[in-house]
Amino acid sequence: MTLDRAVMMFAGLIVLVSLALGFYVSPWWYLLNAFVGLNLMQASVTGFCPAATIFGKLGIKAGCAFK
Repeated sequence: MTLDRAVMMFAGLIVLVSLALGFYVSPWWYLLNAFVGLNLMQASVTGFCPAATIFGKLGIKAGCAFK
């Protein structure tokens, strides 16, 4: 798995977990979806992604988006 796919997998997982928590626990969990969306937009503009940095330090090899 490349870094690009790991970041997309992680973002998708957080969105799905946040939706479930928002539905079953509290609507305040939907704010986590907003945070993930804003982080994805910020990463597309600046090229900096905290999750990519962490996954890179864990040894996941870079893909074409995060080199």
